[in-house]
Amino acid sequence: MVGKHGDVGDFQLYRYKPSLPAAVIFIVLFAITTFIHVFQCWKHRSLFMIALIVGGTFEFVGYAGRAVSAHNTQSLNPYIIQTILILLGPSLFAATIYMILGRLIRRVDGEKLSPIRATWLTKIFVLGDVLSFLLQGGGAGIMSGANKGDAKNAQSKIDLGQKVIIVGLVLQVIFFGTFVIVAGVFHMRARKVTHIQALGIPWERCMHVLYATSVLIFVRSIFRVIEYAQGNKGFLISHEIFLYIFDSVLMLGVMVILNVSHPGELLDPRRRENPHHLLEERDMNREPPAYQGTNMGYPPASNMPYVEGPQPPNYR
Repeated sequence: MVGKHGDVGDFQLYRYKPSLPAAVIFIVLFAITTFIHVFQCWKHRSLFMIALIVGGTFEFVGYAGRAVSAHNTQSLNPYIIQTILILLGPSLFAATIYMILGRLIRRVDGEKLSPIRATWLTKIFVLGDVLSFLLQGGGAGIMSGANKGDAKNAQSKIDLGQKVIIVGLVLQVIFFGTFVIVAGVFHMRARKVTHIQALGIPWERCMHVLYATSVLIFVRSIFRVIEYAQGNKGFLISHEIFLYIFDSVLMLGVMVILNVSHPGELLDPRRRENPHHLLEERDMNREPPAYQGTNMGYPPASNMPYVEGPQPPNYR
C-alpha cells in the first residue's frame, strides 16, 4: 500500500520535493513550442508532424503533473501523469523523425540510395517505436498499480515495471542507432548524385536537422536507461536536476529545432525541384544586355534618323 510520502515499501514517489518554478517554466515553454507547431502544421499541411504535436502535449501536461506534485508529494495521480507522459513523449518525437527521413528520400527521388526503401523504412522504424512506446507505457502502468495489495506484492510490481521500461528504452536506443546509420549512408550516397544537388530543395539542411534532433533523443534515452537501471534508490532519480538537464532541456531542444527548421517548409512540394526550372528562373531574372551593335554595323532602329517616304503623284 502507498504509505507516508508516497512510499511503497522501499519505493518512494519522490526522493526530493519537486520544484514548482522549474515545472511551470517547462509547462510554458513546451506549450509555446507545441502551439507554434500546430500553426506550422496547418500552414504547411504537414500532417506527418502530428505525432510531434501530441508528444509536445504529453510534455507540458506531464510537467503540469509535476507542478501539482510540488504541493503534495503523497498524491499518486499527479505522479502517474507526469511519469507516463514525460516518459512517452520522446517516443512520438522519434516516430516523427523516422517519417521525416522517409518523406525526404521520396522528395528527392532517392529510393535507390537508401539501404532500406523509404516505404519500408518508415514502417520498420515506426513499428519499432510503437513497440518501444507500448513497453514503456506498459511498464509505467504496472508501476502505477503497485499501490494495490500488500507491500511485498507492490514492490514486485515496481521491479517488474522498471524492467519492462528498461527493455522498451533499450529497444528505442537500438532502433534509433540503426536509424542514424541508415540516414548517414543515404546522406553520403546522395551527396555524390548530381541531380539531387541541383534540386531547389534544402535537403542537406533537413539532414542536419535530423542529426541534431536524433543526438538529443539518443542521449535522453541513454540517460533514462541508466536512471531506471539504478532503481528507485539510484543517484540519478534521487536528484531532480538530472531530469531537467538530460530530459527536459534536450526534448525542448528537439521541439525548438523543428520550429526553426520546420520539415514541412523545407520539403514543401511547391518548391521547384526541376533544374531546368532553375535555369529558366535565372534567365528571367537576368538584365537584358546593353546594345553592342550588329554584325552589319547598323545602329538600332530607335537611333536611325527619320526619313519621309515617297509622296503620291499629284495629277492636277
